[in-house]
Amino acid sequence: MGTSRLEDVDWGRVIERLCYLFPPVIGVGLVGVLQEADPGVPGLQWGLVLFGTFGYTVLTLGLTTALFLDARRVQVVGGWHPRPWLNALFAFVLAPVAGVVYLYRRHERFGTPATRSEWWIVIAISLGTTVAGLGTAVIAYVLAMPGLVATAIGLAGTVAFGAFPIAIHQDAAYVCTRRSRWNPNPGTYLGFAFLSLFVPPLQPLLAAYYLFQRRRAVGLRES
Repeated sequence: MGTSRLEDVDWGRVIERLCYLFPPVIGVGLVGVLQEADPGVPGLQWGLVLFGTFGYTVLTLGLTTALFLDARRVQVVGGWHPRPWLNALFAFVLAPVAGVVYLYRRHERFGTPATRSEWWIVIAISLGTTVAGLGTAVIAYVLAMPGLVATAIGLAGTVAFGAFPIAIHQDAAYVCTRRSRWNPNPGTYLGFAFLSLFVPPLQPLLAAYYLFQRRRAVGLRES
């Protein structure tokens, strides 16, 4: 009975969802590590660090299991023969990278299920929020308003960590279903979105480039 239930699970989608959870978990951990000001809540800083560490561990174990089970399943389908134990070991050592690489390779063989067509709006909001946040932070720094700097950076970072990777992956999956000369691999853009979390200037550049290419390929308001 348990084996049958495992076989009914769409492990490809499980891998996607687990990858989506890594950025906010990592972000919580970074807030705990980098926080310098006293928040006025005893133990909050260590609580954030512990939450990030525990969450990362749980997601790593979950992704390790999901990659193993999905790789074992797709071997039966044929056309692609990923090694279950090798993918599981990769995930155990460096889970976010392993998940992105696997999704990239999986898309090349099976594609990625698409959902709604409006994810580009979230990408545009992420771009606008980041640009506005950085602009506000610069102005606040010049005017010696540290509280406003922290608020602006925090708002931009929250959108970037939480929404941007999901939006660009989901929208790339949708674009691939349209007949156009541009077929972005969702795994590629998810990987760059993850990288932009650690290289902040990359996020607005990636979002602007993606929206430009999407507009040229399929437009922004197609039905």
